[in-house]
Amino acid sequence: MDLTTNLSSLGFEHGLSEHEKELTFLRSRSAALTLSGCGHAAFLCRVSSLVREKLKQFMDKPQIPGLNIGILGGGHIGKQLAKVLLALHLFKPSNICISTKRPQTLQEFSKKGVECYFDNCRLAAWADVLFLCVLPSYLPQVCAELHSHLPAHCLVYSFTAAVPLHRLALLLGHNFVLRPHYDFVVCDSAEIWLHHSEVSTALKDNDVLTASCPLSMSGGLFLDQRWVPAVLYSLLNMCTSQHLGSNPAIRLLNELFQTNSSAVSFTYESFVNSSCATALIGSGDYCYYFLICRPFPWINLIDAQTKETPLSSFLLGSKSLQDCISRLYNKTFSAPLHGKSEIKQ
Repeated sequence: MDLTTNLSSLGFEHGLSEHEKELTFLRSRSAALTLSGCGHAAFLCRVSSLVREKLKQFMDKPQIPGLNIGILGGGHIGKQLAKVLLALHLFKPSNICISTKRPQTLQEFSKKGVECYFDNCRLAAWADVLFLCVLPSYLPQVCAELHSHLPAHCLVYSFTAAVPLHRLALLLGHNFVLRPHYDFVVCDSAEIWLHHSEVSTALKDNDVLTASCPLSMSGGLFLDQRWVPAVLYSLLNMCTSQHLGSNPAIRLLNELFQTNSSAVSFTYESFVNSSCATALIGSGDYCYYFLICRPFPWINLIDAQTKETPLSSFLLGSKSLQDCISRLYNKTFSAPLHGKSEIKQ
């Protein structure tokens, strides 16, 4: 028997002053941001990888490579994200690379097959999804290095919240950028984020997983509701970058999120306005050609995260679609931690 269990004199808060106790919510806030941030990033990687796999089938191009994930920064967030991706066994270690000033400190990842080095431009040229996990003070320098080295198809995902989205896009010279925006409110249920010390373990807890679900967050943490539509637009851009026609792209996304009901399914108007949808569909003798061959236009993700879009309105008004997305989010973390990879690459 452990006699120290639940002994208040050994608790974290015991030696704090009353003023210091008022700041203990920062522990919950930090844990919530780390856990949810890594969970949402892993979800993005999973759906992006699934789109890659489906593109092979839809376009009959088995040579399309697996998703390459680059993590720029080997600090706390970068390490936690790498641990989550590896623990879920959704990706091969060879599909993950980390660039950091001190790659020698990442031996735990190198031993598992993750390539670790210090070359940000090399990482940017290789990655399909690039996570910026650096401190705000380093971000301008990092962006200057990456400027003009980012392929158009590379999705940049920033964990650095201190730099506004438009400023970040300007520094990078790149508009295919995602940056989640979180707000935290002190509440009794915020303690849920402190139940586990490891992020990958926490994401296997049904209560924590439910609290971190992007469309129905709880525990005092809130996510800008334009993040999910922006993720969907990024998937559409991935189809466009492979020149997949607009009609197959819609079918691909409907299959991905298993939107079986006609009342839930994506349509042209779910993503673009009616005039653009009409242009995509075409008319007369050209209708079949446009349905098969003409892809969606490239979507500016900066606009998708700062303005109301057809997709944000469609998602807000469809509880069934929200449930489909939430189920796929939960499924991302439902596979056994030490099971076989769900996605063959």
